[in-house]
Amino acid sequence: MSVRKREWTNAKGAAKSAWVVDYVDTKGKRRLKTFAKKKEADTFAATASVEVREGVHVADSASSTIETAGKLWLASAKSEGLERATIEDYERHLRLHIVPYVGPSKLSALTIAKIRGFEDELRGAGRSPAMVKKVLVSLGTLIADAQERGLVARNVLRDMKARRGSGESRQEKRQKGRLKIGVDIPTREEAKALVTTIAGRWRPLVLTATFCGLRASELRGLRWQDIDLDKKQIRVQQRADRFNDIGKPKSFAGERSVPAPPMVVNALKEWKLSCPKKYMGKVDACGEKIRVLDLVFPNGEGNVEQLNNILRRGLHPAWIRAGVSSETEEIDAKGRPIVAAKYTGMHTLRHFFASWCINRKEDGGLGLPPKMVQERMGHSTIAVTMDLYSHLFPREDDGDEMAAAELAFMA
Repeated sequence: MSVRKREWTNAKGAAKSAWVVDYVDTKGKRRLKTFAKKKEADTFAATASVEVREGVHVADSASSTIETAGKLWLASAKSEGLERATIEDYERHLRLHIVPYVGPSKLSALTIAKIRGFEDELRGAGRSPAMVKKVLVSLGTLIADAQERGLVARNVLRDMKARRGSGESRQEKRQKGRLKIGVDIPTREEAKALVTTIAGRWRPLVLTATFCGLRASELRGLRWQDIDLDKKQIRVQQRADRFNDIGKPKSFAGERSVPAPPMVVNALKEWKLSCPKKYMGKVDACGEKIRVLDLVFPNGEGNVEQLNNILRRGLHPAWIRAGVSSETEEIDAKGRPIVAAKYTGMHTLRHFFASWCINRKEDGGLGLPPKMVQERMGHSTIAVTMDLYSHLFPREDDGDEMAAAELAFMA
């Protein structure tokens, strides 16, 4: 690999010069790359020589544009059987945020400086910080897919993430992610008011969410065959996504068994007598209608219930009756009062379940250890549980403990 200066005279008679890197790539093909400054040529030569030696170098002419690589990335996601919701998010990020700004750029031309400029453009166009973060994650996944295909030598997004990671410690991230009781998690008094107020078809659903900790998608996909009322156990084996498609739980750890307290069991027994069923017109050998969707919390026709209906018709009115939320004078597009909800989604009930498991001593029970809380919640790792709830676990009095240890040592 050599770096040499090239000089010439253009058509107007002006003297021109440039620096050329002359090298042979991993496939034995001779390559020339031109730079305006020697420093840039030297930097490229140093990087390219390492990449060629390691067999990962990709010349600019062999590299792909981000838009082209994005199409291959989406095709891979579909062939791998990713959830429909995930693929739709990827496609939207690519179409609305990535292609309009950096789509024509070559993958090999991406640098940390260009990625920072891309971030600035997204913010300048009104994208929220959360959306910018999601788009960068998608872009990093896109580049990783292109890297596996040999379209680019390195993933500049991963390099940038590694540099940024040194500025914020794990402990600082945990502090930011901690949930507060009364802000993110309903208090015991608020939860008691809710379960006392909730009635009708929504009562068994809200009780199951509050005292079993199932995700909204898991509640919407729960089947009667997964509930053992005699053993007071609920098995989570499937979920319904936002398109109402039934699939596997969010992660391997999501498949779990959760004990159901007596209040939940009694509510489910009553609800089972009037729960809507869907038969789809099929019959068995005896002429009996076959139950196709055996859902515990379906809509009136026996199909998967929409999350929006659960919130708007069930949970939000119950929070209002409990005195936790209230209606405002504003109305929505359909003329309905807009609720000033303190707790907006089903996930707040899941957070309450975690806090209840951790501090059940207040109700005369035994607080569960972190590993058991992780299993009940269906978290993929114990780190997820501790990042969210470590501050809720009871702590022993360190002063008394150390005093006792000192006395034992001196004895």
